[in-house]
Amino acid sequence: MKRYSQQTRLLCAVDCIIFGFDGQEMKLLLIQRGFEPCKGKWSLVGGFIQEHESAEDAASRVLKDLTGLDGLYMEQLHIFSSPTRDTVERTISVAFSALIDIQKYKQQLHEDFHAVWFPINQHPELIFDHEAMVNMAKEKLRYKAALHPLLLELLPGKFTLPQLQNLYESVYNTTFDKGNFSRKILSTKLLVKLTDKDKLSSKKGAFYYKVDKKKYNANLHAFMNFVPDPHTLQSGVDQ
Repeated sequence: MKRYSQQTRLLCAVDCIIFGFDGQEMKLLLIQRGFEPCKGKWSLVGGFIQEHESAEDAASRVLKDLTGLDGLYMEQLHIFSSPTRDTVERTISVAFSALIDIQKYKQQLHEDFHAVWFPINQHPELIFDHEAMVNMAKEKLRYKAALHPLLLELLPGKFTLPQLQNLYESVYNTTFDKGNFSRKILSTKLLVKLTDKDKLSSKKGAFYYKVDKKKYNANLHAFMNFVPDPHTLQSGVDQ
């Protein structure tokens, strides 16, 4: 095999930031690292790219091998390349992110791998620069969710406005005014009010809604500016 002369060889890894909604709040999937350094500490799902693999193939393989999750669509987030990010060898990491409905993949998540879902804003300390990866992924998610109704895709067939508000509040790690949130969300005309109520949360109950699929597909930008500039929400967030 021909090689470039006088060049340093580097390791290349992948790390997967998997966000999931369980019906109540947004969560982050973590594992306990299985080897040194930092063995037993909490980590993103990751591993090294093999010689025959692309970064995308490696991310899919690592995710399946370490959690059981298969067939997820993951977007490349960023390349993390600080010379000091790994304490053993110079390692570059290609980070990928995905957003899923936890209930749809519940059967795939294999208990033997000990992967754990943590609240997106309340998770344990992570190894290396994984916290920076998570923060970047959250910032991108917040930006996209402010311009596009993608979070609606995580909801069950029918849901309440408080449930939807909980989803947005967990993503943005802030509190929205209940009245303003309801008015803004209903003004998009993407939701259809149903006749039945969820009476478990309160005596009065909350009406169920469903997504109007035709309007959703025809007007994917109906939430434009639904959330204030995500960058303005960063003050006080993730501190």
